[in-house]
Amino acid sequence: MISLKVLTFSAPKLIITHKMRQGMSLAKTYTRAQVGIDAPLVTVEVHLSNGLPAFNIVGLPETSVKESKERVRCALTNSHFTFPEQRITVNLAPADLPKQGGRYDLAIAIGILVASGQIQNPNIQSFEFYGELALNGEIREITALVPALMSATHAQHYCFIPKTNEVMARLVSQSLRKSVMSLRDVWADLSGQHTLAWDEQSPCEPEKMVDFGIDMNEVKGQGAAKRVLEIAAAGAHNVLFLGPPGTGKSMLAQRMPTIMPAMELQQALETASVYSIIGKEINPTSWRQRPFRAPHHTCSAVALVGGSSTPKPGEISLAHNGVLFLDELPEYERKVLDSLREPMETGMVSISRAAQQVDFPANFQLIAALNPSPTGCHTDKRATPEQVLKYLSKVSGPFIDRIDLQIELPRLSTVELQSTFVEEGSEAIRLRVEQARAFALQRQGKVNALLSSKEIDKYCQLSGAVMAYLAKATEKLHLSPRSYHRVIKVSRTIADLAGQEDITLAHLKEALSYRAFERLLAQLIR
Repeated sequence: MISLKVLTFSAPKLIITHKMRQGMSLAKTYTRAQVGIDAPLVTVEVHLSNGLPAFNIVGLPETSVKESKERVRCALTNSHFTFPEQRITVNLAPADLPKQGGRYDLAIAIGILVASGQIQNPNIQSFEFYGELALNGEIREITALVPALMSATHAQHYCFIPKTNEVMARLVSQSLRKSVMSLRDVWADLSGQHTLAWDEQSPCEPEKMVDFGIDMNEVKGQGAAKRVLEIAAAGAHNVLFLGPPGTGKSMLAQRMPTIMPAMELQQALETASVYSIIGKEINPTSWRQRPFRAPHHTCSAVALVGGSSTPKPGEISLAHNGVLFLDELPEYERKVLDSLREPMETGMVSISRAAQQVDFPANFQLIAALNPSPTGCHTDKRATPEQVLKYLSKVSGPFIDRIDLQIELPRLSTVELQSTFVEEGSEAIRLRVEQARAFALQRQGKVNALLSSKEIDKYCQLSGAVMAYLAKATEKLHLSPRSYHRVIKVSRTIADLAGQEDITLAHLKEALSYRAFERLLAQLIR
Protein backbone atom coordinates (compact mmCIF):
# COMPACT_ATOMS: atom_id res chain seq x y z
CA MET A 1 0.00 0.00 0.00
CA ILE A 2 0.98 3.62 -0.46
CA SER A 3 2.39 5.30 2.62
CA LEU A 4 0.96 8.79 2.98
CA LYS A 5 3.31 11.62 3.81
CA VAL A 6 2.77 15.32 4.32
CA LEU A 7 2.47 16.94 0.93
CA THR A 8 2.61 20.61 0.00
CA PHE A 9 0.20 21.77 -2.70
CA SER A 10 0.46 24.99 -4.64
CA ALA A 11 -2.33 26.67 -6.55
CA PRO A 12 -2.60 25.30 -10.09
CA LYS A 13 -1.62 27.50 -13.00
CA LEU A 14 -3.98 27.60 -15.95
CA ILE A 15 -2.43 26.26 -19.12
CA ILE A 16 -3.86 25.40 -22.53
CA THR A 17 -3.98 21.64 -23.00
CA HIS A 18 -6.27 21.29 -26.02
CA LYS A 19 -5.73 22.30 -29.61
CA MET A 20 -8.00 23.20 -32.48
CA ARG A 21 -6.58 22.58 -35.94
CA GLN A 22 -8.45 22.02 -39.18
CA GLY A 23 -11.60 20.91 -37.40
CA MET A 24 -9.81 18.50 -35.10
CA SER A 25 -9.22 18.69 -31.37
CA LEU A 26 -7.55 16.52 -28.75
CA ALA A 27 -7.95 16.71 -24.97
CA LYS A 28 -6.76 14.62 -22.03
CA THR A 29 -8.27 14.14 -18.60
CA TYR A 30 -7.37 11.77 -15.80
CA THR A 31 -9.15 9.34 -13.51
CA ARG A 32 -8.32 6.01 -11.87
CA ALA A 33 -9.33 2.39 -12.32
CA GLN A 34 -9.77 -0.18 -9.56
CA VAL A 35 -7.61 -3.33 -9.49
CA GLY A 36 -7.82 -5.00 -6.11
CA ILE A 37 -7.06 -2.21 -3.66
CA ASP A 38 -4.77 -0.49 -6.15
CA ALA A 39 -5.89 2.47 -8.25
CA PRO A 40 -3.82 2.74 -11.44
CA LEU A 41 -4.00 6.03 -13.34
CA VAL A 42 -6.21 6.07 -16.44
CA THR A 43 -5.68 8.70 -19.13
CA VAL A 44 -8.90 9.63 -20.93
CA GLU A 45 -8.02 10.87 -24.43
CA VAL A 46 -10.85 12.55 -26.33
CA HIS A 47 -10.43 13.21 -30.06
CA LEU A 48 -12.91 15.19 -32.16
CA SER A 49 -12.66 14.97 -35.93
CA ASN A 50 -14.71 15.80 -39.01
CA GLY A 51 -16.90 13.14 -40.55
CA LEU A 52 -20.19 11.44 -39.84
CA PRO A 53 -21.20 11.95 -36.19
CA ALA A 54 -20.17 8.96 -34.08
CA PHE A 55 -19.18 8.24 -30.48
CA ASN A 56 -16.75 5.39 -29.84
CA ILE A 57 -14.94 4.29 -26.67
CA VAL A 58 -11.82 2.13 -26.97
CA GLY A 59 -9.28 0.87 -24.44
CA LEU A 60 -10.69 -2.49 -23.24
CA PRO A 61 -13.97 -1.11 -21.85
CA GLU A 62 -16.56 -3.53 -20.48
CA THR A 63 -20.29 -3.22 -21.16
CA SER A 64 -20.94 -0.79 -18.30
CA VAL A 65 -18.24 1.54 -19.66
CA LYS A 66 -19.58 1.33 -23.22
CA GLU A 67 -22.99 2.34 -21.89
CA SER A 68 -21.45 5.57 -20.59
CA LYS A 69 -21.77 6.97 -24.14
CA GLU A 70 -25.50 7.45 -23.63
CA ARG A 71 -25.13 8.69 -20.05
CA VAL A 72 -22.52 11.27 -21.10
CA ARG A 73 -24.54 12.40 -24.14
CA CYS A 74 -27.72 12.92 -22.11
CA ALA A 75 -25.88 14.53 -19.17
CA LEU A 76 -24.19 17.08 -21.45
CA THR A 77 -27.42 17.89 -23.29
CA ASN A 78 -29.54 18.18 -20.13
CA SER A 79 -26.86 20.35 -18.50
CA HIS A 80 -27.26 22.82 -21.39
CA PHE A 81 -23.93 22.08 -23.06
CA THR A 82 -23.49 21.54 -26.80
CA PHE A 83 -22.83 17.94 -27.70
CA PRO A 84 -20.36 18.01 -30.63
CA GLU A 85 -21.85 16.82 -33.91
CA GLN A 86 -18.52 15.30 -34.91
CA ARG A 87 -16.74 11.98 -34.81
CA ILE A 88 -15.82 11.45 -31.13
CA THR A 89 -13.22 8.87 -30.18
CA VAL A 90 -12.48 8.25 -26.50
CA ASN A 91 -9.43 6.18 -25.58
CA LEU A 92 -9.01 4.87 -22.04
CA ALA A 93 -5.29 4.23 -21.59
CA PRO A 94 -3.55 1.96 -20.83
CA ALA A 95 -5.47 -0.23 -23.24
CA ASP A 96 -4.48 -3.53 -21.61
CA LEU A 97 -6.14 -2.61 -18.29
CA PRO A 98 -9.74 -3.91 -18.02
CA LYS A 99 -12.19 -1.17 -17.11
CA GLN A 100 -15.65 -1.54 -15.66
CA GLY A 101 -18.31 0.61 -14.03
CA GLY A 102 -19.50 4.17 -14.49
CA ARG A 103 -16.55 5.76 -12.67
CA TYR A 104 -15.14 7.14 -15.97
CA ASP A 105 -18.25 9.16 -16.93
CA LEU A 106 -17.17 12.48 -15.46
CA ALA A 107 -13.65 12.32 -16.91
CA ILE A 108 -15.07 11.53 -20.36
CA ALA A 109 -17.59 14.38 -20.18
CA ILE A 110 -14.96 16.91 -19.08
CA GLY A 111 -12.69 15.70 -21.88
CA ILE A 112 -15.42 16.36 -24.44
CA LEU A 113 -16.05 19.85 -23.02
CA VAL A 114 -12.33 20.67 -23.18
CA ALA A 115 -11.91 19.26 -26.69
CA SER A 116 -14.93 21.20 -27.97
CA GLY A 117 -13.76 24.46 -26.38
CA GLN A 118 -16.62 24.73 -23.88
CA ILE A 119 -14.12 24.73 -21.03
CA GLN A 120 -11.35 27.23 -21.63
CA ASN A 121 -7.80 26.92 -20.32
CA PRO A 122 -8.19 24.38 -17.51
CA ASN A 123 -5.14 22.86 -15.86
CA ILE A 124 -6.29 19.38 -16.70
CA GLN A 125 -2.86 17.88 -15.98
CA SER A 126 -3.33 18.58 -12.26
CA PHE A 127 -6.84 17.20 -11.83
CA GLU A 128 -8.46 13.79 -11.56
CA PHE A 129 -12.20 13.31 -12.05
CA TYR A 130 -14.32 10.64 -10.36
CA GLY A 131 -18.03 10.07 -10.72
CA GLU A 132 -20.86 8.41 -12.59
CA LEU A 133 -23.24 10.73 -14.42
CA ALA A 134 -27.00 10.68 -14.13
CA LEU A 135 -28.96 11.61 -17.24
CA ASN A 136 -29.73 15.05 -15.79
CA GLY A 137 -26.05 15.81 -15.15
CA GLU A 138 -25.94 14.95 -11.46
CA ILE A 139 -22.81 13.15 -10.26
CA ARG A 140 -23.38 9.87 -8.48
CA GLU A 141 -21.09 8.16 -6.00
CA ILE A 142 -18.59 5.50 -7.00
CA THR A 143 -16.96 2.60 -5.23
CA ALA A 144 -13.25 2.23 -4.40
CA LEU A 145 -12.78 5.96 -3.82
CA VAL A 146 -10.38 5.56 -0.87
CA PRO A 147 -7.57 3.82 -2.81
CA ALA A 148 -8.07 6.29 -5.68
CA LEU A 149 -7.65 9.29 -3.37
CA MET A 150 -4.60 7.73 -1.71
CA SER A 151 -2.93 7.30 -5.10
CA ALA A 152 -3.95 10.78 -6.25
CA THR A 153 -2.54 12.31 -3.06
CA HIS A 154 0.74 10.49 -3.59
CA ALA A 155 0.83 11.88 -7.16
CA GLN A 156 0.01 15.39 -5.85
CA HIS A 157 -3.12 15.62 -8.01
CA TYR A 158 -6.26 17.58 -7.22
CA CYS A 159 -9.57 15.70 -7.35
CA PHE A 160 -13.22 16.31 -8.13
CA ILE A 161 -15.35 13.75 -6.29
CA PRO A 162 -19.11 13.13 -5.94
CA LYS A 163 -20.71 14.98 -3.03
CA THR A 164 -22.21 11.68 -1.88
CA ASN A 165 -18.69 10.27 -1.40
CA GLU A 166 -17.61 13.13 0.87
CA VAL A 167 -17.77 11.19 4.15
CA MET A 168 -15.66 8.36 2.79
CA ALA A 169 -13.20 10.84 1.27
CA ARG A 170 -12.56 12.43 4.66
CA LEU A 171 -10.70 9.27 5.69
CA VAL A 172 -7.86 10.31 3.34
CA SER A 173 -7.29 13.53 5.23
CA GLN A 174 -4.40 14.86 3.12
CA SER A 175 -6.21 14.65 -0.21
CA LEU A 176 -6.96 18.01 -1.84
CA ARG A 177 -10.41 17.63 -3.33
CA LYS A 178 -13.65 19.36 -4.21
CA SER A 179 -17.01 17.66 -3.69
CA VAL A 180 -19.44 18.40 -6.51
CA MET A 181 -23.08 17.60 -7.12
CA SER A 182 -23.38 18.12 -10.86
CA LEU A 183 -21.50 18.44 -14.12
CA ARG A 184 -22.23 22.17 -14.20
CA ASP A 185 -20.51 22.58 -10.81
CA VAL A 186 -17.30 21.18 -12.30
CA TRP A 187 -17.66 23.34 -15.43
CA ALA A 188 -18.25 26.48 -13.34
CA ASP A 189 -15.14 25.86 -11.25
CA LEU A 190 -12.81 24.98 -14.13
CA SER A 191 -14.08 27.88 -16.25
CA GLY A 192 -13.67 30.37 -13.41
CA GLN A 193 -17.39 31.17 -13.34
CA HIS A 194 -17.75 30.09 -9.70
CA THR A 195 -14.77 28.78 -7.76
CA LEU A 196 -15.70 26.02 -5.34
CA ALA A 197 -14.13 25.75 -1.91
CA TRP A 198 -11.70 22.95 -1.22
CA ASP A 199 -13.02 20.25 1.10
CA GLU A 200 -11.85 20.34 4.69
CA GLN A 201 -8.48 18.63 5.14
CA SER A 202 -8.72 18.03 8.89
CA PRO A 203 -8.14 14.37 9.69
CA CYS A 204 -11.13 12.16 10.37
CA GLU A 205 -10.28 11.26 13.96
CA PRO A 206 -12.11 8.43 15.69
CA GLU A 207 -13.65 8.75 19.12
CA LYS A 208 -11.04 8.11 21.79
CA MET A 209 -13.28 5.59 23.57
CA VAL A 210 -15.35 3.46 21.23
CA ASP A 211 -18.45 1.96 22.80
CA PHE A 212 -18.55 -1.59 21.46
CA GLY A 213 -21.83 -2.30 23.22
CA ILE A 214 -20.37 -5.55 24.56
CA ASP A 215 -17.66 -6.34 27.11
CA MET A 216 -15.62 -9.32 28.24
CA ASN A 217 -17.02 -9.00 31.77
CA GLU A 218 -20.38 -10.23 30.46
CA VAL A 219 -18.94 -13.73 29.98
CA LYS A 220 -19.22 -15.75 33.19
CA GLY A 221 -16.34 -18.02 34.07
CA GLN A 222 -14.17 -19.49 31.29
CA GLY A 223 -11.03 -17.88 32.67
CA ALA A 224 -8.76 -20.17 30.62
CA ALA A 225 -10.53 -19.22 27.38
CA LYS A 226 -10.22 -15.52 28.23
CA ARG A 227 -6.52 -16.05 28.84
CA VAL A 228 -6.23 -17.64 25.39
CA LEU A 229 -7.93 -14.64 23.79
CA GLU A 230 -5.57 -12.30 25.62
CA ILE A 231 -2.57 -14.22 24.26
CA ALA A 232 -4.13 -14.26 20.79
CA ALA A 233 -4.77 -10.51 20.83
CA ALA A 234 -1.22 -9.78 22.01
CA GLY A 235 0.50 -11.94 19.39
CA ALA A 236 -2.12 -11.99 16.57
CA HIS A 237 -2.51 -15.77 16.88
CA ASN A 238 -5.34 -17.92 15.51
CA VAL A 239 -7.68 -19.64 18.00
CA LEU A 240 -9.80 -22.80 18.07
CA PHE A 241 -12.53 -23.26 20.69
CA LEU A 242 -13.77 -26.79 21.36
CA GLY A 243 -16.76 -27.29 23.59
CA PRO A 244 -20.39 -28.36 23.85
CA PRO A 245 -23.19 -25.93 23.00
CA GLY A 246 -23.81 -23.12 25.47
CA THR A 247 -20.29 -22.80 26.84
CA GLY A 248 -19.77 -19.27 25.53
CA LYS A 249 -17.67 -19.90 22.41
CA SER A 250 -19.56 -17.36 20.29
CA MET A 251 -19.78 -14.77 23.08
CA LEU A 252 -16.03 -14.92 23.60
CA ALA A 253 -15.29 -14.62 19.88
CA GLN A 254 -17.60 -11.61 19.48
CA ARG A 255 -15.73 -9.81 22.26
CA MET A 256 -12.30 -10.37 20.76
CA PRO A 257 -12.22 -6.92 19.02
CA THR A 258 -12.88 -5.23 22.39
CA ILE A 259 -9.48 -6.34 23.72
CA MET A 260 -7.50 -5.68 20.54
CA PRO A 261 -5.57 -2.42 20.02
CA ALA A 262 -7.12 0.08 17.61
CA MET A 263 -5.78 -0.03 14.07
CA GLU A 264 -2.92 2.24 13.06
CA LEU A 265 -3.68 4.84 10.37
CA GLN A 266 -2.18 2.79 7.53
CA GLN A 267 -4.03 -0.35 8.66
CA ALA A 268 -7.30 1.56 8.90
CA LEU A 269 -6.84 2.98 5.39
CA GLU A 270 -6.18 -0.50 3.99
CA THR A 271 -9.34 -1.84 5.63
CA ALA A 272 -11.33 1.21 4.51
CA SER A 273 -10.06 0.64 0.95
CA VAL A 274 -11.49 -2.88 0.97
CA TYR A 275 -14.85 -1.70 2.27
CA SER A 276 -14.97 1.16 -0.24
CA ILE A 277 -14.62 -1.37 -3.07
CA ILE A 278 -17.95 -2.96 -2.12
CA GLY A 279 -19.52 0.45 -1.46
CA LYS A 280 -19.99 -0.09 2.28
CA GLU A 281 -20.22 3.07 4.38
CA ILE A 282 -17.77 3.49 7.25
CA ASN A 283 -18.54 5.31 10.50
CA PRO A 284 -15.91 8.10 10.69
CA THR A 285 -15.94 8.01 14.51
CA SER A 286 -15.12 4.30 14.78
CA TRP A 287 -13.28 3.54 11.55
CA ARG A 288 -10.15 2.37 13.37
CA GLN A 289 -12.12 -0.28 15.22
CA ARG A 290 -11.13 -3.82 14.22
CA PRO A 291 -13.64 -5.46 11.86
CA PHE A 292 -15.46 -8.62 12.95
CA ARG A 293 -16.88 -10.95 10.29
CA ALA A 294 -18.86 -14.11 10.99
CA PRO A 295 -19.99 -15.77 7.73
CA HIS A 296 -22.57 -18.56 7.91
CA HIS A 297 -21.35 -22.13 7.45
CA THR A 298 -23.31 -22.41 4.19
CA CYS A 299 -21.19 -19.74 2.47
CA SER A 300 -19.29 -20.69 -0.68
CA ALA A 301 -15.58 -20.44 -1.35
CA VAL A 302 -16.23 -17.38 -3.54
CA ALA A 303 -18.13 -15.65 -0.72
CA LEU A 304 -15.41 -16.48 1.78
CA VAL A 305 -12.26 -15.88 -0.27
CA GLY A 306 -13.55 -13.54 -2.99
CA GLY A 307 -14.05 -13.86 -6.71
CA SER A 308 -16.90 -13.70 -9.26
CA SER A 309 -16.43 -12.66 -12.89
CA THR A 310 -15.40 -9.20 -11.71
CA PRO A 311 -13.13 -9.95 -8.74
CA LYS A 312 -14.58 -8.69 -5.47
CA PRO A 313 -13.22 -9.08 -1.93
CA GLY A 314 -14.59 -11.93 0.16
CA GLU A 315 -15.16 -12.28 3.89
CA ILE A 316 -11.47 -12.84 4.63
CA SER A 317 -10.59 -9.50 3.02
CA LEU A 318 -13.45 -7.74 4.81
CA ALA A 319 -11.88 -9.11 8.02
CA HIS A 320 -8.47 -7.64 7.09
CA ASN A 321 -6.71 -6.40 10.26
CA GLY A 322 -9.60 -7.81 12.29
CA VAL A 323 -11.31 -11.05 13.27
CA LEU A 324 -12.84 -13.79 11.12
CA PHE A 325 -15.12 -16.04 13.20
CA LEU A 326 -16.09 -19.45 11.83
CA ASP A 327 -18.67 -21.14 14.05
CA GLU A 328 -19.64 -24.83 13.69
CA LEU A 329 -16.39 -25.46 11.83
CA PRO A 330 -17.13 -29.04 10.61
CA GLU A 331 -20.34 -27.80 8.96
CA TYR A 332 -18.33 -25.84 6.37
CA GLU A 333 -17.42 -27.66 3.19
CA ARG A 334 -13.89 -29.00 3.45
CA LYS A 335 -12.80 -27.32 0.21
CA VAL A 336 -14.08 -24.00 1.56
CA LEU A 337 -11.97 -24.30 4.70
CA ASP A 338 -8.92 -25.46 2.77
CA SER A 339 -9.17 -22.37 0.57
CA LEU A 340 -8.12 -20.39 3.66
CA ARG A 341 -4.81 -22.17 4.08
CA GLU A 342 -2.72 -19.96 1.78
CA PRO A 343 -4.23 -16.63 2.95
CA MET A 344 -3.64 -17.66 6.58
CA GLU A 345 0.07 -17.96 5.77
CA THR A 346 0.57 -15.00 3.42
CA GLY A 347 -2.03 -12.45 4.54
CA MET A 348 -3.06 -12.01 0.89
CA VAL A 349 -5.46 -13.71 -1.49
CA SER A 350 -4.90 -13.84 -5.26
CA ILE A 351 -7.92 -14.17 -7.54
CA SER A 352 -7.02 -15.21 -11.08
CA ARG A 353 -9.31 -14.64 -14.03
CA ALA A 354 -8.72 -14.88 -17.76
CA ALA A 355 -8.29 -11.12 -18.11
CA GLN A 356 -6.30 -10.37 -14.97
CA GLN A 357 -5.05 -11.43 -11.56
CA VAL A 358 -6.18 -9.37 -8.59
CA ASP A 359 -4.70 -9.38 -5.09
CA PHE A 360 -6.68 -8.45 -1.99
CA PRO A 361 -5.27 -8.13 1.54
CA ALA A 362 -6.43 -10.81 3.98
CA ASN A 363 -4.39 -10.43 7.14
CA PHE A 364 -7.05 -11.62 9.57
CA GLN A 365 -7.10 -13.40 12.91
CA LEU A 366 -9.11 -16.59 12.77
CA ILE A 367 -11.29 -17.70 15.66
CA ALA A 368 -12.93 -21.04 14.95
CA ALA A 369 -15.39 -22.94 17.12
CA LEU A 370 -16.65 -26.50 16.98
CA ASN A 371 -18.46 -29.07 19.07
CA PRO A 372 -16.12 -31.98 19.85
CA SER A 373 -18.79 -34.48 18.79
CA PRO A 374 -21.76 -34.64 16.40
CA THR A 375 -23.95 -34.98 19.51
CA GLY A 376 -22.47 -31.87 21.10
CA CYS A 377 -20.16 -33.38 23.73
CA HIS A 378 -17.79 -36.33 23.25
CA THR A 379 -18.03 -37.36 26.92
CA ASP A 380 -21.77 -38.04 26.87
CA LYS A 381 -21.14 -41.42 25.17
CA ARG A 382 -23.99 -40.88 22.68
CA ALA A 383 -21.54 -41.13 19.78
CA THR A 384 -18.93 -43.82 19.24
CA PRO A 385 -15.25 -42.87 18.91
CA GLU A 386 -15.50 -43.76 15.23
CA GLN A 387 -18.41 -41.35 14.75
CA VAL A 388 -16.55 -38.59 16.59
CA LEU A 389 -13.43 -39.17 14.47
CA LYS A 390 -15.49 -39.07 11.29
CA TYR A 391 -17.07 -35.80 12.41
CA LEU A 392 -13.76 -34.16 13.30
CA SER A 393 -12.08 -35.40 10.12
CA LYS A 394 -14.24 -32.96 8.15
CA VAL A 395 -11.59 -30.41 9.15
CA SER A 396 -8.27 -31.19 7.47
CA GLY A 397 -5.03 -31.62 9.37
CA PRO A 398 -3.17 -28.88 7.44
CA PHE A 399 -5.95 -26.43 8.35
CA ILE A 400 -5.77 -27.26 12.08
CA ASP A 401 -1.99 -27.08 11.81
CA ARG A 402 -2.31 -23.34 11.14
CA ILE A 403 -4.17 -22.64 14.40
CA ASP A 404 -1.80 -21.63 17.21
CA LEU A 405 -4.11 -21.85 20.23
CA GLN A 406 -6.58 -24.69 20.79
CA ILE A 407 -8.59 -24.94 24.00
CA GLU A 408 -11.55 -26.97 25.22
CA LEU A 409 -14.28 -25.07 27.06
CA PRO A 410 -16.06 -26.98 29.86
CA ARG A 411 -19.73 -26.66 30.74
CA LEU A 412 -20.35 -24.12 33.47
CA SER A 413 -21.76 -25.35 36.76
CA THR A 414 -24.93 -23.89 38.25
CA VAL A 415 -22.82 -22.14 40.88
CA GLU A 416 -20.75 -20.43 38.17
CA LEU A 417 -23.84 -19.40 36.21
CA GLN A 418 -25.45 -17.85 39.29
CA SER A 419 -22.27 -16.17 40.50
CA THR A 420 -22.41 -12.41 41.10
CA PHE A 421 -18.63 -12.07 40.87
CA VAL A 422 -17.64 -9.09 38.70
CA GLU A 423 -15.46 -10.40 35.87
CA GLU A 424 -12.51 -8.48 34.47
CA GLY A 425 -13.53 -6.02 31.76
CA SER A 426 -12.21 -5.61 28.23
CA GLU A 427 -10.38 -2.35 28.95
CA ALA A 428 -8.09 -3.90 31.57
CA ILE A 429 -7.25 -6.80 29.26
CA ARG A 430 -6.67 -4.46 26.32
CA LEU A 431 -4.12 -2.44 28.31
CA ARG A 432 -2.05 -5.58 28.93
CA VAL A 433 -2.37 -6.53 25.27
CA GLU A 434 -1.16 -3.10 24.14
CA GLN A 435 1.85 -3.30 26.47
CA ALA A 436 2.80 -6.76 25.18
CA ARG A 437 2.44 -5.65 21.56
CA ALA A 438 4.56 -2.58 22.20
CA PHE A 439 7.21 -4.85 23.74
CA ALA A 440 7.22 -7.08 20.63
CA LEU A 441 7.17 -4.20 18.14
CA GLN A 442 10.08 -2.49 19.86
CA ARG A 443 12.09 -5.71 19.72
CA GLN A 444 11.31 -6.98 16.22
CA GLY A 445 8.99 -4.51 14.44
CA LYS A 446 6.08 -6.94 14.02
CA VAL A 447 3.67 -9.09 16.02
CA ASN A 448 4.89 -12.55 17.01
CA ALA A 449 2.51 -14.47 14.73
CA LEU A 450 4.24 -12.95 11.68
CA LEU A 451 7.77 -14.03 12.61
CA SER A 452 9.58 -16.09 9.97
CA SER A 453 11.69 -19.15 10.79
CA LYS A 454 14.84 -17.04 10.63
CA GLU A 455 13.32 -14.41 12.91
CA ILE A 456 12.21 -17.10 15.37
CA ASP A 457 15.83 -18.21 15.72
CA LYS A 458 16.83 -14.60 16.37
CA TYR A 459 14.08 -13.36 18.69
CA CYS A 460 12.81 -16.56 20.33
CA GLN A 461 15.98 -18.15 21.65
CA LEU A 462 15.47 -21.05 24.08
CA SER A 463 17.77 -22.28 26.81
CA GLY A 464 19.07 -25.85 26.74
CA ALA A 465 16.53 -27.10 29.30
CA VAL A 466 13.61 -25.45 27.51
CA MET A 467 14.79 -26.81 24.16
CA ALA A 468 15.05 -30.34 25.58
CA TYR A 469 11.53 -30.16 27.00
CA LEU A 470 10.18 -28.93 23.67
CA ALA A 471 11.89 -31.81 21.86
CA LYS A 472 10.17 -34.37 24.14
CA ALA A 473 6.80 -32.65 23.74
CA THR A 474 7.19 -32.60 19.97
CA GLU A 475 7.69 -36.37 19.92
CA LYS A 476 4.84 -37.06 22.35
CA LEU A 477 2.29 -34.78 20.65
CA HIS A 478 3.52 -35.59 17.12
CA LEU A 479 3.87 -31.89 16.33
CA SER A 480 4.54 -30.97 12.71
CA PRO A 481 7.35 -28.50 11.92
CA ARG A 482 4.71 -25.79 11.47
CA SER A 483 3.12 -26.55 14.86
CA TYR A 484 6.58 -26.67 16.42
CA HIS A 485 7.31 -23.11 15.32
CA ARG A 486 3.86 -21.91 16.32
CA VAL A 487 4.35 -23.24 19.86
CA ILE A 488 7.56 -21.21 20.10
CA LYS A 489 5.80 -18.06 18.85
CA VAL A 490 3.01 -18.51 21.39
CA SER A 491 5.65 -18.95 24.11
CA ARG A 492 7.22 -15.69 22.97
CA THR A 493 3.86 -13.90 23.33
CA ILE A 494 3.28 -15.35 26.81
CA ALA A 495 6.71 -14.06 27.83
CA ASP A 496 5.86 -10.62 26.41
CA LEU A 497 2.65 -10.50 28.45
CA ALA A 498 4.75 -11.26 31.51
CA GLY A 499 7.18 -8.50 30.54
CA GLN A 500 10.09 -10.93 30.31
CA GLU A 501 12.76 -10.99 27.63
CA ASP A 502 13.60 -14.69 28.02
CA ILE A 503 11.24 -17.57 27.27
CA THR A 504 11.11 -19.78 30.37
CA LEU A 505 9.95 -23.36 30.84
CA ALA A 506 6.71 -22.08 32.38
CA HIS A 507 5.96 -20.06 29.24
CA LEU A 508 6.60 -23.10 27.03
CA LYS A 509 4.46 -25.41 29.18
CA GLU A 510 1.55 -22.99 28.98
CA ALA A 511 1.90 -22.76 25.19
CA LEU A 512 1.95 -26.57 24.90
CA SER A 513 -1.20 -26.81 27.03
CA TYR A 514 -3.13 -25.06 24.26
CA ARG A 515 -3.12 -28.04 21.86
CA ALA A 516 -6.57 -29.40 22.77
CA PHE A 517 -7.51 -30.69 19.32
CA GLU A 518 -4.42 -32.86 19.04
CA ARG A 519 -4.97 -34.27 22.55
CA LEU A 520 -8.59 -35.08 21.71
CA LEU A 521 -7.57 -36.95 18.58
CA ALA A 522 -4.93 -38.87 20.55
CA GLN A 523 -7.59 -39.97 23.07
CA LEU A 524 -9.93 -41.17 20.33
CA ILE A 525 -7.25 -43.14 18.48
CA ARG A 526 -6.17 -45.12 21.56
